[in-house]
Amino acid sequence: MSSSDSKKAMVLVTGATGFIGKRLVAALAAQGIPVRCLVRNPQSTLPPCAEVVQGDLLQVETLDRALEGIETAYYLVHAMSGDRAGFERRDREAAENFVAAATRQGLRRVIYLGGLGEEKDDLSEHLASRLEVARILQRGPFNTTYLRAAVIIGAGGASFEMIRALVERLPVMITPRWVSTRCQFIAVRDVIAYLVGCLLHEQTAGKTYDIGGPEILSYREMMERFARIEQKFIKILPVPFLTPKLSSYWVWLVTPIKPSISSPLIEGLGNEVVCHDDEIRKVIPLRLTGYDDAVREALEEAGALPAEPN
Repeated sequence: MSSSDSKKAMVLVTGATGFIGKRLVAALAAQGIPVRCLVRNPQSTLPPCAEVVQGDLLQVETLDRALEGIETAYYLVHAMSGDRAGFERRDREAAENFVAAATRQGLRRVIYLGGLGEEKDDLSEHLASRLEVARILQRGPFNTTYLRAAVIIGAGGASFEMIRALVERLPVMITPRWVSTRCQFIAVRDVIAYLVGCLLHEQTAGKTYDIGGPEILSYREMMERFARIEQKFIKILPVPFLTPKLSSYWVWLVTPIKPSISSPLIEGLGNEVVCHDDEIRKVIPLRLTGYDDAVREALEEAGALPAEPN
């Protein structure tokens, strides 16, 4: 299918009201691509041009209508946003329900956004669950494009909001060794560009790509540079005896991120998340956004930093 054909065919976006989903729906609509959104709450705010179908990936009987007539679907659902207990089971069940319904409806392509991390890396529950979902989708009879991202910088994103809260509320931080872990962040606008680009470039079907920004930083460097942008004082004191699990408790106290999300994120900070290749840039050659610019854009969107004049 050519890129012009991709623009004519309606695509399905699951997780359409989430941090990535709502941005993706707007970007697809701006390209003139018809979009159907699978949502649990039909009153959710979405672009007026989007078709809304009420359903839930954990209720298999609601999925056939959403997938009817669809050739390509984006899979952006993660059960960690609810109660943490059993989120791996819910992720697994949701993916299996989706594959079953997609198989019945003859879906041709899936584009999935997961996380960086290798099976041999002793992954956190969060990253292991994202990898398991990828494997379930890849076993389906359709072609799965699997994008693997680390920390995504954007207003409303859990990782960004957690870093922001730590910088703004804890001028002196006693942290575990994870502050030295390297991470290849990516700006949310670049994630959206890759997601749309994969739809328009048929050669990405069935492929796995690492996606990341132009810099590799430790979490300490990320927080220190964040503080400089906001003109905040910050002092970070790493200590060897403080574990990620223990540090997650004070993160609960000082950040607005729900424990069901913040705890798995903190526990995953011991895993280095760096791209192994840049093959996607040969297909979708973006001008990637640097860390400081990504943070400034996110703060401007959140209304926490005045927009610079053009």
